[in-house]
Amino acid sequence: MPQRTFLDEFDGQIPVLAMLHLAGDTPAHKLELAKREIDVLWSEGVNAVIVENYFGDVDDVVSVCGYLTDSAPEIRFGINILRQDWTAFDMARDFRALFIQLDSVAGHLAPGDDLAFASRLNDERARTASRVLGGVRFKYQPHLSGRSLEEDLTLARSRCDAVVVTGDGTGMETPPAKIEEFRRLLGPAFPLVVGAGVTPANCKTQLAHADAVIVGSYLKNTYTDTGHVDRGHVREFVRAIRDVQPRRSLTRVANDV
Repeated sequence: MPQRTFLDEFDGQIPVLAMLHLAGDTPAHKLELAKREIDVLWSEGVNAVIVENYFGDVDDVVSVCGYLTDSAPEIRFGINILRQDWTAFDMARDFRALFIQLDSVAGHLAPGDDLAFASRLNDERARTASRVLGGVRFKYQPHLSGRSLEEDLTLARSRCDAVVVTGDGTGMETPPAKIEEFRRLLGPAFPLVVGAGVTPANCKTQLAHADAVIVGSYLKNTYTDTGHVDRGHVREFVRAIRDVQPRRSLTRVANDV
């Protein structure tokens, strides 16, 4: 039997992973807004939501994950705790999250610091059933390793279950040449996620060499991270992604490698 990959969780569809930014004036308001956004996102066909402390804090992430686990167990979700990777692992174990998103798994640390990070990451993954989506040359992350992109991506293959690629900022299109280079260096079978800037207009180009998409800003009424999730935008986005042919059967490619 071939080993299942992160993408096999989604039955051949291109996964649409939608960000929950946790806006709101108070903890109760943040939770209420998150519940509304979750309802819109899930009913319009996204494959999973990512609970992130973008505008909220760790306690807000705990509240939303508790709601998902206790009141909406059918909804698949991931966790991203900005600047607190190990807290994300603790929470993923507590709430049985499908995956954890880490903004960087290789390239962002100087060699001495990277050794300790890699050891801790290996230990945390061994203790956690959740998959790991890991950024390399990710938006707003430094490049301090002194290694080439090829070397950092080789390390990333052993540190996560899917690599996430972005451009320079939130909502900004990921350069197609960068996506293509990541695919070439990762090889044909390793899952690659475009983590920023995908729209209905560019999704066929953005996903020509990638397998999944993380989306946040486009789904908002203002098309910016500060807006509110808009049902029409979500519907338009999901329909556009469903019209894109998945790049390949990962199981078949994995067997051929």
